[in-house]
Amino acid sequence: MLKNFVMPDLYPAAPELFLVAMACAILLADAFAGASRRWLAPVLTMLTLIGCALITYATFDGTATLTFANMFVDDPLSDFLKLLLYVAIIVVLVYGRDYLAARNLDKGEYYLLLLFATLGMMVMISAYNFLTMYLGLELLSLSLYAMVAIDRDSPRATEAAMKYFVLGALASGLLLYGMSMIYGATGTLELGRVAQTIHEGTTNRTILVFGLVFLVAGVAFKLGVVPFHMWIPDVYHGAPTAVTLLISSAPKLAAFAMALRLLVSGLFGLAEHWQSMLMLMAVLSIGIGNLAAIAQTNIKRMLGYSAISHMGFMLLALMSGVAGAEVDPMALINAYSSALYYIISYVLMSLGAFGMVLLLSRGGYEADNLEDFKGLNKRSPWFALMMAILMFSMAGIPFFVGFFAKFSVLLAAVAAGHVAVVVLAVIFSLIGAYYYLRVVKLMYFDDPVDAASIRAGLDMRLLISLNGLAVALFGLFPDSLMMLCTATLVRSL
Repeated sequence: MLKNFVMPDLYPAAPELFLVAMACAILLADAFAGASRRWLAPVLTMLTLIGCALITYATFDGTATLTFANMFVDDPLSDFLKLLLYVAIIVVLVYGRDYLAARNLDKGEYYLLLLFATLGMMVMISAYNFLTMYLGLELLSLSLYAMVAIDRDSPRATEAAMKYFVLGALASGLLLYGMSMIYGATGTLELGRVAQTIHEGTTNRTILVFGLVFLVAGVAFKLGVVPFHMWIPDVYHGAPTAVTLLISSAPKLAAFAMALRLLVSGLFGLAEHWQSMLMLMAVLSIGIGNLAAIAQTNIKRMLGYSAISHMGFMLLALMSGVAGAEVDPMALINAYSSALYYIISYVLMSLGAFGMVLLLSRGGYEADNLEDFKGLNKRSPWFALMMAILMFSMAGIPFFVGFFAKFSVLLAAVAAGHVAVVVLAVIFSLIGAYYYLRVVKLMYFDDPVDAASIRAGLDMRLLISLNGLAVALFGLFPDSLMMLCTATLVRSL
């Protein structure tokens, strides 16, 4: 058997291999360093991410390369998303450092789990086979389950982790069952060959459609859209805020890549079926997410329901790539680039919003209620302005990045002929603007409950400022990011 073994090309997977090697090194270093050198794990983790970014940039050649028996793809889309992923994880590290240290959670286990979660996301982004996609997804999911429960003394965190684990296991089962049905109908696990088999029309269409339903259900859970959204508010609320920051940001990039590769690269021949499913989930997510957020008094739960509505907009862009029986290549690119633009904008806004929650948290105190933002302008006019920018952007108010993200999605949906869906999305967005503007009202027009000064390291203060300004600048100059998204997809699809 060994004489028939063909050594795969390891070059396209160099960032993943480097991360695995560094994770093992950090595990050993942390075990021998002891409690007196807690700075070692976060520093090595940061250096690992920087190293992955340099390797990813150095290996970029603008072409798509398949390796590991066509199970792993290295293309411009995967490189672009991985670079964004590294930036998001570095921001998570900086924002969460003081929060974790104050609660004695900044242990080596946290950073190792963070690295393995990052590895899972990288594998998901580059997966070109059902098997590698599932392995990446499970590596990410198992790491997140443990991170949610990392504060073992918190009953709320333990409860959130159990809910996340049970519902996540159910979603993984649905996804795996759907993959098995697609495999049974097509005889292959490779996305390219699945697409070719469906195009040839030699498979049992009924089995394919049933498998597609289970696949879409699994993807919908990972995105956190209705009706698979139940875990979002509870996990966001129960997890330590530094972990909530992670869950709300970087995994969305991997879930987007997973949805795009599954539905577009593999199952585009079934677009008339998955388009209608995405349309229903998009409308329900935008509606229920915005309406439920209004009733929340905890800002983490509020942002959780907000995430559901934002993922609904992303699905609206994905389903707009197919307009009836006519498939226009430029319409496809415009729709999918608007989805990519939206997910990047959301990750940027989510990092800033939860970063502000972490900034206001201190010692053992959790600043996760809306009341904690009362009078923030009197305590720090600069950070009140940053939070206001983030809230305006999430509400879709001109001229911030969130407005242009929603505008590009709605344009793509109108071009695809989904005018009624666009009208509903706009109405629900106008309703949802209330709970974002409520935070601004509390910051500028209410008296502070706590007049204590805001304490944080210079790096965190600087990064939150850059985060908020980036939301404003990408809103003033949206074309550069949109053109980058379009160019990436043109060279990858």
